[in-house]
Amino acid sequence: MTSKRDYYEVLGVPSAATEEDVRRAFRKKAMEFHPDRNKTPEAGEHFREINAAYQVLGDAERRQQYDRFGHAGVASAAGGGTQGAEGFGDGLGGFGDIFDAFFSGSPFGGGTASRTRVRPGDDIQATLRIIFDEAVFGVTKSIEIKRVDRCSRCNGERSEPGHSPNRCANCNGSGRVRRAQRSIFGQFVQEAACNVCNGQGETVDTPCTQCRGVGKERASHQIEVGVPPGVETGIRLQLRGQGDAGDFGGPPGDLYVGLHVAAHRFFRREGDDLLYDLDLTFPQAALGDEIEVPTLEGSAMLKVPAGTQSEAEFRLKGQGVPHLGRSSRRGDEIITTRIVTPENLTKEQRQLLEQLGRSFGANGGS
Repeated sequence: MTSKRDYYEVLGVPSAATEEDVRRAFRKKAMEFHPDRNKTPEAGEHFREINAAYQVLGDAERRQQYDRFGHAGVASAAGGGTQGAEGFGDGLGGFGDIFDAFFSGSPFGGGTASRTRVRPGDDIQATLRIIFDEAVFGVTKSIEIKRVDRCSRCNGERSEPGHSPNRCANCNGSGRVRRAQRSIFGQFVQEAACNVCNGQGETVDTPCTQCRGVGKERASHQIEVGVPPGVETGIRLQLRGQGDAGDFGGPPGDLYVGLHVAAHRFFRREGDDLLYDLDLTFPQAALGDEIEVPTLEGSAMLKVPAGTQSEAEFRLKGQGVPHLGRSSRRGDEIITTRIVTPENLTKEQRQLLEQLGRSFGANGGS
């Protein structure tokens, strides 16, 4: 290329990108333009350019110089040598960065085994069904779950008590084996999980009789779940550390409890508000009345004024659902009236209604 492009532009990241952003962008670009994967004529040139950008932006000191002075600021450190940013060839400087970005560790140093073996446990799911009032005011429930624990006999060591696992002779305990591969850019070394110990770095000669050398077992547990006030169907509660056990000292996963709230016989819920339908007879709506209505905490007296129409709304302040996370704040109870028309009238009731109708006149009393 006749001129050098901006390194941030090469990797497709902004100048404020974090170290992890740079690393992630490099990994993606390198996979896209690696000559072993991309057979287009310009792939090799792009690959060298991507590597050059990463060697500068992936190094805090070089990146600071580049930000201040541009390409001139890193020319001496990243010039045209085989180990510099521009000359990714047989030198190990560029290869080390490539390997680090893809495999999170240098192929020429130790420490890979611990990163390979330590794995967090899986998250698990459960469902909890509660009644409407429990969702509104909160509750503590006990549920039974099944999860993967460390074996209670060998404590996860996989060997029968009194015995210990042996370091794998094939990978020397690293859990990884390296394979060399040559390309037009030199020799690449790739890592893979050891096929003898399955990446664990150890072999077991005397497996635990209870878990058969797995180091884990499935067991039932009673878990206390604290449900906060104001929840509703579909909310998931996270209980940290109550999931499956991790491997080789890795942390356990989490338990996610999905809530299902049963319907209430009176109320419907709309956000933090409760909705209640109040049936009124025609005389109650026309003459007015004082009616006892249900609330979540008992009952309240509602004054219905004369001339109330169907679909009129009345609001009882603070009689709704506590706001999730702020139980001191509650919604309202919204009461909607419905004028009920009787279907079966007695002879006397019919006569009275006919008399009332005549009194309204032809226009219905309007």
